[in-house]
Amino acid sequence: MTSTDKYPPYLDQPESRRLEFKERLPKGDRLARTAISFANGAGGKIVFGVKDSPREIIGIDENRLFDLEERVNNSIFDQCTPSIVPEAYLQSASGKTLLVVEIFPGSNKPYYLKSKGKHKRTYIRVGSVNRKASLEMIEELERQRRKISFDSLPLYDLSTKNITLKQFEKEFKKRSGKRIKGSLIQNLGLFHAERGKSYPRNAALLLSDSPARKQYLPYAKIECARFKGSERRVFLDQATIDEPIFASIELCLTFIKKNIALGSTIGEIYREDRWEYPLEAIREAVINAVIHRDYSILGSDIKVAIYDDMLEITSPGPLPDLLSFEELGTGRSEIRNRVLAPIFKDMKLIEAWGSGIQKMKTELKEYPEIDLVLQEAGHTFQVQFVKKQKKGPSRGRVEAESGQSQGRVRAESDKDTARVQPESMKDRILEALASGPLSKAEISKSLGMEGVAGYLNRIVRELLSEGRIEYTIPEKPNSRLQKYRLKDN
Repeated sequence: MTSTDKYPPYLDQPESRRLEFKERLPKGDRLARTAISFANGAGGKIVFGVKDSPREIIGIDENRLFDLEERVNNSIFDQCTPSIVPEAYLQSASGKTLLVVEIFPGSNKPYYLKSKGKHKRTYIRVGSVNRKASLEMIEELERQRRKISFDSLPLYDLSTKNITLKQFEKEFKKRSGKRIKGSLIQNLGLFHAERGKSYPRNAALLLSDSPARKQYLPYAKIECARFKGSERRVFLDQATIDEPIFASIELCLTFIKKNIALGSTIGEIYREDRWEYPLEAIREAVINAVIHRDYSILGSDIKVAIYDDMLEITSPGPLPDLLSFEELGTGRSEIRNRVLAPIFKDMKLIEAWGSGIQKMKTELKEYPEIDLVLQEAGHTFQVQFVKKQKKGPSRGRVEAESGQSQGRVRAESDKDTARVQPESMKDRILEALASGPLSKAEISKSLGMEGVAGYLNRIVRELLSEGRIEYTIPEKPNSRLQKYRLKDN
């Protein structure tokens, strides 16, 4: 076990998909659940000797450090399968000693509790919470182990006759100058040959204009909405874009242009038209959402939400496990959809691997009044174009940073500008409810906010609709005694 004296920056960060704090060794299988979640995902650190809420460095008695390390290693080894080998080291902070246990992304996914079995106790990390993996997620973890992407899977119960690619072939020739025939069909990887037969892959289905696409992949669509104000309460406009994924991009941008303002400024010679938001940056965000989303996640679609003060694009699936926030915009890229990505590149929808975020940042230099916010929210990835808060008596906005990412939470007043990590807002609420039922006022207090903000109301409604929490008095939703608790799934 090694030791380091450099003050760790993660002590100023909230718990997340890659970070968890413990005052002491937890009872039962809680430590094993976290180790499994980290190994099934992007890896992470478990830091012993730190109280999370409120954050306080407790430290570990030096006489107990080696005993604690041994118990941690034994707990993880005895309860997890396949075997997880953590790395433990000491860290000095504020004159106290911490034990850091680092779990690396596993190569033998899925990992699960040995005593319960793979289908009952495989865990994944969603924000700062460990959750039981669904059957679809377990299948995705198995594909990751075999290095197979979802879009490359053949559909053995579909014939090539069920797939119509006329619209795609026409658009591909228009954008790339290449006609799809002969060897090019094989090179694109849209079909799988086996025992003298040809079967379409999921990639072919996503690009097709066939009824089978809506039947097999009903959530491969974009839901667009323009809301009144800054909450998801009143719709001003809505659209469902359920077309082949390459065609959905321009249709989505058409909806966005319809619902944002186009103003004019007078230059030195000519009048210049200027959109309310940087349109080219938004285009990049939509393309990234389409090409990098996790199409294996059932029940989730891409969402584009436009508010008075923000445009938000949400894509199912967090960052790939081997790509961190710090690497966004550096040119490094992890390709989730390995068949579709080269096709999008041929169609010039993607210019170069890993260039999308940098292009957004470049476009935003012409929009100093707009902030670019990148964040993981639950099991999704979000890109937000946020109007900067104007000085004056208007409602305050809460901002925070996580590595290179930033998040935002609206608050009712300027007094609510305590530093909160919005990307894990849902997870912070779930964590607060882990100790027992709470009212909205009690939840707000646990988050360090004054009063029940409209944003908090919205998040609570979303958690209810997602089935992650429930009323304590379900027969009287508006009861003044109403509280909320975690739903036992």
